[in-house]
Amino acid sequence: MTLLHLVLGDQLSHSLSALGDATPHGSLVLMAEVMAEASYVRHHQKKIAFLFSAMRHFAEELRGRGFAVRYVTLDDPDNRQSLMGEVERALAETGAEGLVVTEPGEYRLMDEMRGWQAKLGVPVEIREDDRFLITRAGFGRWADRRRELRMEYFYRDMRRHFGVLMRGAEPEGGQWNFDKENRKSPPKGLKGPRRLSWRHDAITSEVLDLIEARFPHHIGRLRPFHFAVTAREAEAEFEQFVTEILPSFGDWQDAMVAGEAYLFHSMIAAYLNAGLLLPVDVIRRTERAYQEGAAPLNAVEGFIRQILGWREYVHGIYWRFMPDYAGRNALDAHRPLPALYWSGGTKMRCMAAAVHDTIEHAYSHHIQRLMVTGNFALIAGLSVEAVCEWYLAVYADAYEWVELPNTLGMALYADGGLMASKPYAASGKYIDRMSNFCGGCSYDVKDSTGENACPFNSLYWRFIAVNEDKLRGNHRMANILAGWRRMDEGKKTALLKRAEDCLALLEKDVL
Repeated sequence: MTLLHLVLGDQLSHSLSALGDATPHGSLVLMAEVMAEASYVRHHQKKIAFLFSAMRHFAEELRGRGFAVRYVTLDDPDNRQSLMGEVERALAETGAEGLVVTEPGEYRLMDEMRGWQAKLGVPVEIREDDRFLITRAGFGRWADRRRELRMEYFYRDMRRHFGVLMRGAEPEGGQWNFDKENRKSPPKGLKGPRRLSWRHDAITSEVLDLIEARFPHHIGRLRPFHFAVTAREAEAEFEQFVTEILPSFGDWQDAMVAGEAYLFHSMIAAYLNAGLLLPVDVIRRTERAYQEGAAPLNAVEGFIRQILGWREYVHGIYWRFMPDYAGRNALDAHRPLPALYWSGGTKMRCMAAAVHDTIEHAYSHHIQRLMVTGNFALIAGLSVEAVCEWYLAVYADAYEWVELPNTLGMALYADGGLMASKPYAASGKYIDRMSNFCGGCSYDVKDSTGENACPFNSLYWRFIAVNEDKLRGNHRMANILAGWRRMDEGKKTALLKRAEDCLALLEKDVL
């Protein structure tokens, strides 16, 4: 019996479960570029180009291993422009008698696939994605034993289970995380190293021309295009990070510097999430750097926590609580997403920098996402749905399973504290401490109520005032709420007026 093995654009791993029993003789691999997946949100041009080029290179690797590959390009005149449409066409034209696929990363597609067998009239086997270190069922068993699903405790259990950075039953260095050592303010002149760049081969060049022709109205600057598009290239970028960059990652991982989009971050999330790198390999290689004395513990632990902790945790949260999770809006935030999120057109230097980095690179690092664009969305009360759609569209590493919990849960506190023990709301003081943006800004970070006062300051206190009742039961917010209640009434009035003025300017797109 000939089987059709479907490989999705974020499943570019030769160890993929859908390919586990595929053979060069008797199996047919299907890969398809379809408009339904490329445009269900207005994905960044670089993101689409990265995936299409990586998919085409992966198809060539499969052919080099002797597999028969049916690859459908976006501009194929017979392309039905949906995954099910291309599966249906392949079954009809090849006579394949069944379909094998690895479970997709997004609920909407999983829900669709569950109905494929009835619609296609052939057996459809949906296999577990075993590239994650904990299965969905395994996360469920962990969660069932917990009253609160905090990432920190999940991370410790994962460290114990996999024996990562452990000395017997105790964590390496005597503590589980080194966050306090990883929050240094950036010194003047801090710069990140030069990164690897890749020449465009014929495949990538053809893809870039296609994206320019088909997606001109999507966000982002397509060229220059800097992504690795094969596992070999992705591995080379990761090796550069480990050997040259990782030692500085810990100290400066929360720092933000104008003109330095990358600093000392790894830049591998897009490769991990598309399957070009595997998390277990990344974790073990990073751990080895510490064991060999090539990188300090605070850097290695902080990096491993992002993958063994956060990445696995948000994947588990997503699948445990979907589809209802996507509709949560605990703080009742509905303000329309302002134009500056798409253009970067604002006098707030930190926001302009984060959005411009995003437009240029399909990337900004995690503190910019959480404490600049995310923090502003939180304290301005922006629509949860619109903000989540923006994050999903603009970053090359974004898929709903990773984007939604990080945005809805962490940045916007819209799940009511399921993930975060308190809202990640902050005034301009935090941004001033962790960046060099405020010194050259049109707004005064030390002022809260004047005409040129930093909008983050008044919006922060407005956020506290508006959500006081909703946050009253949160013990971590008690001191802040008490401080608001004790505040002089005149100052409260001035703060709230300045906040409303800022929101009015935001609505006019002149903030």
